[in-house]
Amino acid sequence: MITSTTDVLVAGGGPVGLVAACELARRGVAVRIVDKLAAPTDQSRAIAVHARSLDMFARMGILDELVATGVKSTGMKLLSKDTELCEVTFGGVDSAYPYSLLTPQTETERVLTQRLAGLGVAVDRGTELTGLTQDDRSARATLRHADGTEETLDARWLVGADGAHSTVRHLVGTRLQGSFRGERFILGDCDVDSDLGPESMYTIFSPQGPVITMPMRDGRNRLMAQIHDPQDTAVNLHPQQEELQRIIDERVGGIRIVRSHWLTCFEIHHGQVPRYRHGRVFLAGDAAHIHSPAGGQGMNTGMQDAFNLAWKLAMVIRGDGGQTLLDSYHAERHPVAEQVISFSARLTQAGTLHGGARVVRDAVLRTIGRIPAVGQKMAAVVEEVGIGYGSSPAVLDRRPRHADLVAGQHFPHVADAGLQKQLTGWCHGADTGHTILTVTEGAPAPAAGPAGQTQVLVTADDTPVGGYDAVIADPRARVATRFGLRDGGRIVVRPDGYIGAVTALDDQRSVADYFALIAR
Repeated sequence: MITSTTDVLVAGGGPVGLVAACELARRGVAVRIVDKLAAPTDQSRAIAVHARSLDMFARMGILDELVATGVKSTGMKLLSKDTELCEVTFGGVDSAYPYSLLTPQTETERVLTQRLAGLGVAVDRGTELTGLTQDDRSARATLRHADGTEETLDARWLVGADGAHSTVRHLVGTRLQGSFRGERFILGDCDVDSDLGPESMYTIFSPQGPVITMPMRDGRNRLMAQIHDPQDTAVNLHPQQEELQRIIDERVGGIRIVRSHWLTCFEIHHGQVPRYRHGRVFLAGDAAHIHSPAGGQGMNTGMQDAFNLAWKLAMVIRGDGGQTLLDSYHAERHPVAEQVISFSARLTQAGTLHGGARVVRDAVLRTIGRIPAVGQKMAAVVEEVGIGYGSSPAVLDRRPRHADLVAGQHFPHVADAGLQKQLTGWCHGADTGHTILTVTEGAPAPAAGPAGQTQVLVTADDTPVGGYDAVIADPRARVATRFGLRDGGRIVVRPDGYIGAVTALDDQRSVADYFALIAR
């Protein structure tokens, strides 16, 4: 029996576990990541990476590498047969990356694995977690290696990112709660002849079930259709191209499959665990929640779980964070998955309406398509840019009355390209800690907050000011206007890009109170 120790053990080497391991290693945390598969998957699986996840990858320093692997989708169109009901465009979403990147999960995993290797960590493959106990000092995992040897690993913390059939979830004694009727889908990555434009994703409603198409590189398309009849020959482990073509012809028409590269069938349920934290063990991704693939938000939600958790674990391990910060993981992420489950279920149900309900649905969507504000709201949901943590125990909302920002929301995008580039470099860049952004139009205010935090000043000119790591010139006060800080103010930007606190310039306490809060 081998025995070893580490700060954090990550169980699961898919996108969720890889994000967690990368972010922990980037912060100097000793991390082990194991996966029972001997090699990474060669199946394309999840292909949509939405705007908020692209923000995340930018902070991780790997956005360019990932974007180079896929195609950008700038919108989503909802159709009924060949009639367009509504178009949702992503160009106006509050992100520096207003699109969905469509790339195979294999590419996402490859880029993340390379990043992890650059940080000195490799995925321990062919290694299965088979046992787990914990006390007030560590989580003790039993690992079985490919050669049959066993290892006892004492980790200060454990992240269960081991998928829908999570062993970690079972070993901590919890289970998914939700609807387990199940939804069946047939999926194919195919070369197609089609009149559908390559710039958008499409959801085509049909009484037999919705069909989703998404463009991929090299002329391929992801085709996905819900199926209902358990006797249907497509519901098996080896669906054929002819079966998918028949379903497409019945519900859509106008799409001819030339060649299929990958075909599969799968069943999805809707549910999540009641708690994401179990002592020293945290659940993330499909281990914590599962839902319909409609909207393509499963992998995104899971990766953002990991991104949310990793910096908090690192702060606790470093001695700068406490139980409030750890508990905020569940408080922040559980409601997000609940909303995703609700949205994806409604989208799937809307696609199968019959008769009068179908007529009403089509009329409503046509009306929505003419109301820009509604379209923008739908785009924000799909791209996940509306996610916020306003009720989190790890934010402090004492904002000035005039501020447009609230604690818990994501740091906004600034339309001015020059300012955005500088803000990105300091507030969304490669730094692993908090950034305290001070905005003032008049005389520079002194820096605030504990030592070790990045201090950035936005003011009329870029004359260096003592106490600040950077000074950004904004003579037209565009940042102050965008944030509603016409009288100035301070913004504490957390390591995940969300706002921890917004304060007035003359507030001498709140910044320190925020850091005291997350240290409890």
